[in-house]
Amino acid sequence: MVREELAARLNDREYKNWLKAGRCLLILKEGLHPFVSHHTRDFHADLLNQSPLLRKPCETSLCKPKRNQLSSACRPCAEWQTVILRHRRGADATVNWDNCFPPSWRTDHWEVAKAFMPRGQGKVKGAEQCDASALLNLINHCDCFHFVDPKCVREVIHLRNELMHSCELRVKDEWMRHYQTSVRKLVRHLDQVPQMTTAGKQIEEMLSLDLSISVSGLDRMDSAALDGLERDSVCQMKTSAGLISQWEAELLQERLQELLHAADDDAKTQVRRTDTDTEQLRRLGGFLQANRDLGERFSAELQAINALEDRE
Repeated sequence: MVREELAARLNDREYKNWLKAGRCLLILKEGLHPFVSHHTRDFHADLLNQSPLLRKPCETSLCKPKRNQLSSACRPCAEWQTVILRHRRGADATVNWDNCFPPSWRTDHWEVAKAFMPRGQGKVKGAEQCDASALLNLINHCDCFHFVDPKCVREVIHLRNELMHSCELRVKDEWMRHYQTSVRKLVRHLDQVPQMTTAGKQIEEMLSLDLSISVSGLDRMDSAALDGLERDSVCQMKTSAGLISQWEAELLQERLQELLHAADDDAKTQVRRTDTDTEQLRRLGGFLQANRDLGERFSAELQAINALEDRE
């Protein structure tokens, strides 16, 4: 039954586009995180070398943002706040203080980096735990990445948001062509990064895959004919259905976490959720319920969605 439901979903070309594009983002993230971690660590070390005040510990250990505001901070934390604002790549860029624990700014480079990321990064401890959106926004907003063309980055961020905010979980072929062009441009721009070279090859492989499977569970990759295949080859292709299912689950998990974390943050700060966020969560929950295999896999997340709806 699981294979039949997966096969039915993959017979929808636009859903398949959505899945392939999302998988490319996960590959992109793996290529970006060593690069981002290295440069933010060096950036943090440079800041410490430039200012004796930044090398002093928090004077109270109680400096903590409230509703994305950091007021009444001690002298060292206030200086860190000033320095972070100074290093934005654009005066109008939002700084998410709620992502940060200011007393750790002196000792943890990632606590500084999180100020330049979208909200919801408070519990994240390193680049390897971030999604592509967080890493791309860091590159876009922090001037320690001044050597990276922001236009390339912003275009991928824009398309990533369109993809992940799609209530239908479907994108058209025309959108896919634009997406492929933008992702390839960013990968080429960072081709001096070894991990990005590897990621670029993996992205090209993903874009070339058919991803269709038959009800019997045999994959058709690049429309290859199955006639005459050796037994070992057939068995190898069968495992691909499980791999596709894993990719699908990882992508849906990322989207669920993003929406549920945002809802949790809104509840803690008593901010009213937007109608768009509510609708996206409702429709994603409906999609999971309509596909029994996904509903069973994400039963805990569905319970969380239902609990949120009950509170409204």
